Amino acid sequence: MTAPQTYPDTSVLDNAMWESLIGPHAQFSEGTDLVRRYLPTVAPMIGIGDVDDPRAWTDLAALVGPEQEVAISHSGVVAPAGWTPVMGGLGVQMVATDRLRPRPFEEAVRLGAADVDDMLALIARTQPGPFLPETYRLGTYLGVRREGRLIAMAGERLHPPGWTEISAVCTDEEFRGQGLGSRLVLAVADGIHARGETPFLHAAASNVNAIELYKHLGFVIRTEITFTVLRSPAT
Repeated sequence: MTAPQTYPDTSVLDNAMWESLIGPHAQFSEGTDLVRRYLPTVAPMIGIGDVDDPRAWTDLAALVGPEQEVAISHSGVVAPAGWTPVMGGLGVQMVATDRLRPRPFEEAVRLGAADVDDMLALIARTQPGPFLPETYRLGTYLGVRREGRLIAMAGERLHPPGWTEISAVCTDEEFRGQGLGSRLVLAVADGIHARGETPFLHAAASNVNAIELYKHLGFVIRTEITFTVLRSPAT
């Protein structure tokens, strides 16, 4: 399936983290003209304008400090001498097609500062990916509570111009199989569409079940991506 012709510029998705950090999320970032990162309490992610520019790696080393681990989502990264590969993985980037049918979810509630402890606890139980005390500030997060307990959530993270990433999709194990994750994804997508933007998301290539679910909802794989964790030089 191909993406609809009405899609915004897809080229910004080639370096979605960088485009977010220099664009809609600039208020949550710090760094230089060549490299930026989210504030340490917001998200553990960095963006590099040009991974082939050695000056950017010099700036990055100064920004994060010695022997610090950084996560980079950019295919074909070849780090300069002194940077140590820690781990890596393959993933997919998926974009919404015109088959996606966003809609509200009446049971979902907006999550905010008062819900952070519960959000962090749910993330710790389900392990959907990085989530820090102020990640919720990056966009709208919706959750489902049962008897006061937060048992499922999803929200917005990266925000390159014209696009918003759906992230932190998770459900407590005992409540899975009820379609809560799907309904939350569609509800978050509904808010994104209301702003005139298009949803996209990322998934580990090994997470076949999630990828198939997202395809069923109306997403399509745009490209494969590489996640790389590197340790900065000692000096």
